[in-house]
Amino acid sequence: MITIRKSNERGAANHGWLKSFHTFSFANYYDPEHIHFGNLRVINEDYIAAGQGFGKHPHSDMEIITYVISGALSHQDSMGNASTILPGELQIMSAGSGVFHSEFNHEKDRETHLLQIWILPKLKQIKPRYDQKSFTKDFEKNDFVLVVSASGRDGSIRINQDAEIFSAKFSAGKKFNFIIKPQRKIWLQMITGKIFLNDQILTNGDAAAIDNEKEITIIAKENSEFLLFDL
Repeated sequence: MITIRKSNERGAANHGWLKSFHTFSFANYYDPEHIHFGNLRVINEDYIAAGQGFGKHPHSDMEIITYVISGALSHQDSMGNASTILPGELQIMSAGSGVFHSEFNHEKDRETHLLQIWILPKLKQIKPRYDQKSFTKDFEKNDFVLVVSASGRDGSIRINQDAEIFSAKFSAGKKFNFIIKPQRKIWLQMITGKIFLNDQILTNGDAAAIDNEKEITIIAKENSEFLLFDL
C-alpha cells in the first residue's frame, strides 16, 4: 500500500526568522494520524533566515540527522564539536544520555534550507556521539546513495537504529526499481523535482508511506532530489 502525503497537508509554523513544515506532529502542531512512521519521528523542512538560528538547547535519546539543501548551518555542542554543514553533507548526532547543541545560519544575506530528521534510537542512554560526512562526489553518480545505516556499511554514517537512509539526486528520465525486504516499510520524502512513484506523482515536499509492498519503481520526470527511509 502506498499512501501519499502532499506537501500542503503538512503542519506549518512561521516564526519570522524560521519557517518550518512538519511532516509529523511537532511542537504546537499535533495530528494524531501523523505522529510517526515506524521509528521515524520527525521530518522538519526548515528555512532559517540569515544571521538566525537555534540557541543552545538539550536533547536525549534521539538520533538527530541534519541534511542541508542550500546555504550553510553552523553547529556547536557540549561534546566539543564545532562545524559547518554544507549542501552535500550529512550530520548525525546520537543524543543518548544527553547533549546540548546550537545551530545557526551565519550567512549574511541568504537563508539556509534544510531537513531535520529525528529517528527513535534502538538503545537508550548511550554515550552521545557526533558524525559528519560529505557525500558530494557520491551524489554525482545519478543513483541511490546509502548515507545512513546501522552498520555504517558502504561508507555510510552509523545510526543507533535498524534503519537505512538513501539519498538520490536523479536526472530527468532516470528509472530505478527498489526491492523492499520482508517486514520493512519505506518512507519517501521529496525535496525538489517531480517523480513517478509507481503510477503516482510526487513533487516538492510531497511524501509517500509505503507498507506491504515488495518493490517500487521510481522515474524522475525532471531533475529530482529525495530521501528514502528503509525502516
